[in-house]
Amino acid sequence: MLTKIYGNVVTKDSVIEDGVVVIENETIVYAGTQAALPLRWNEGVIETFTSENGYILPGFIDIHVHGGGGEDFMNSDENVLDTITSYHASQGTTTMLATTMTAPKDWIEKVLSEVNKYRSKEMPYAQLAGVHLEGPFISPKWPGAQNPEHISLPNVDWLISWEQQYPELVRQVTLAPEQQGAHEVIAWLKDKEIIAALGHTDATYEEVEAAVEVGLHHAVHTFNAMTPLHHRKPGVAGAVLSDERISAEVIADGIHVHPAAVSLLAQLKSRLQKLVLITDAISATGLEDGNYTLGDLPVIVKEGVARLEDGVTLAGSTLTMIRGFRFLVQEAGLDIIEASQAASHNPAELLGILDATGTIEQGKQADLLLLDDSLQLKQVWIKGRALSMDSR
Repeated sequence: MLTKIYGNVVTKDSVIEDGVVVIENETIVYAGTQAALPLRWNEGVIETFTSENGYILPGFIDIHVHGGGGEDFMNSDENVLDTITSYHASQGTTTMLATTMTAPKDWIEKVLSEVNKYRSKEMPYAQLAGVHLEGPFISPKWPGAQNPEHISLPNVDWLISWEQQYPELVRQVTLAPEQQGAHEVIAWLKDKEIIAALGHTDATYEEVEAAVEVGLHHAVHTFNAMTPLHHRKPGVAGAVLSDERISAEVIADGIHVHPAAVSLLAQLKSRLQKLVLITDAISATGLEDGNYTLGDLPVIVKEGVARLEDGVTLAGSTLTMIRGFRFLVQEAGLDIIEASQAASHNPAELLGILDATGTIEQGKQADLLLLDDSLQLKQVWIKGRALSMDSR
């Protein structure tokens, strides 16, 4: 059966007005204007979706997400993973990294085991492309909502062991590059083509630049949990802003980062295709205000904002990718193409999966979104399967 989707098609570098995308099984077989659609794609059993004046986008790719729908990746089992991936799929995420917290080694290993097992069979919802280890190799001076009791110095032996047991499962490691042993870990990550990212760090500008020379090339939740920009001490934020080799995540919710700062970051990174939209979403995402946990720390969510019990420290977010996408366009001033690149193309390129997904092109996996003209999500396809939207 064929599926035809009508709307304005957002490609990597343009918008095709009055466009159409045709799906056959799991694959995009046509993406272009309606006028140029070959006759052969008008034959057979066809399911049709239309959003007049709306947009067809590549599915969102969230490389930094801790949970959702009431579940946390740190408690992974099949049901937990189904819950998280189905919830975020309903919000436009078609691919994601299961993101861990700073935790004891055996807790992290349990997550790796469960995610590896889950990925060994057909995944019904958002596809888990692997695991993002956010810690435990971070700075005790910038723990954020990570439990400082579990912080460890960078340990390459742990990573070697995990890679041997679960090949190509770990896709990103966040660490503080100024910590003892960090350069050895970064060099190993580069050799294994795993994303070496800075985060929760007290590094100086010079220490970041030294780490980049070794292989560090990504920054998690830019501006948050890092030394800020000062005109005499540029800090981590200054290095991220000024070094074109570093790609930059941003939590685009208007809480973690002011819209003006998001816009500034976008001006420096979008032209390089190095701006990456993330959610940093926690288990409370999709649920009402109340008491939750992030890892093993209590979290209070009030008016949609998650904080530790101190009432000050932000503890992840309740953001979804579709809301973040709208924020980039409506609040930060990005155009549709730039926002789509940040939500899909750029993380796909960072993960090394751009040959399969992340853009709308003939021959690629049919991970697609249909939005109306106000950027509200109408339909999601993952590997060509239309997701039921009734449960959103």
